[in-house]
Amino acid sequence: MTNILLTISYDGTDFCGWQRQDKSAAGQPVRTIQGEIESALEKMFHCHINLYGSGRTDSGVHAAGQAANFLSPVDSIPEKNYVRALNGFLPHDIRIMSAKKVSDDFNARFNATSRMYRYFIQTESVPLAKDTRFVWCIPNRPDIDKLNEMCSFLHGELDCATFSAAGDQSISTRRYIDSARFFVDSSNKDVIVFEIEANAFLWRMIRSLTGTLIQCEQKGKDPSFFKEILDSCDRSRALMTAPPTGLFLWTIKFDGIRRHI
Repeated sequence: MTNILLTISYDGTDFCGWQRQDKSAAGQPVRTIQGEIESALEKMFHCHINLYGSGRTDSGVHAAGQAANFLSPVDSIPEKNYVRALNGFLPHDIRIMSAKKVSDDFNARFNATSRMYRYFIQTESVPLAKDTRFVWCIPNRPDIDKLNEMCSFLHGELDCATFSAAGDQSISTRRYIDSARFFVDSSNKDVIVFEIEANAFLWRMIRSLTGTLIQCEQKGKDPSFFKEILDSCDRSRALMTAPPTGLFLWTIKFDGIRRHI
């Protein structure tokens, strides 16, 4: 048995999130990223293979660099061959970007030290049709300097209860945020990006944060107003929740400080 770590990109638009689900509430089959990749692994090896992801993404959320590992029953397959073989079995909206052998005790979820997400926001102009699945369109361009003043409060160990969603089952609402910032996308000046890195996130936390930050700026609120919302630990104080379309799991890091919060 060989432990293989995959880097995965996907368009989450037509998926019910990452996590495998047997059936929906209505009893119908559910399409998930984990389910599709496990199906591809079964076609490749003719037996069921469990895939262990670094974290779950919700319905409609995308990934540029999701990480997941599985135990291959065949030791002789070169690493690069997993990429070609699995992509041959996978639908067009999931791509395996790389594969490498890792230690037997490696687990993509428990060995991850941080997760970085990026949220893409199209401002002032109409996106090309091919991009509408991957951005949140807002009519006016926000002041990035003001947004980054608000982001200055998003650092270190914080109670993020304000930005959790009803139904979140996390034992603790405390998370360690390494960094948070807005910047202009280098490939499209009409797009601004909210980038945030933390040890982990609450359910829909990034979408809630993004929407609240944008709406605070749109309403002309001072950064101190955002800090009051953050410090309140009151979900009812959060403002709008951004749609899933612009959100990407960007990369998973395994070489940082492992924080249990």
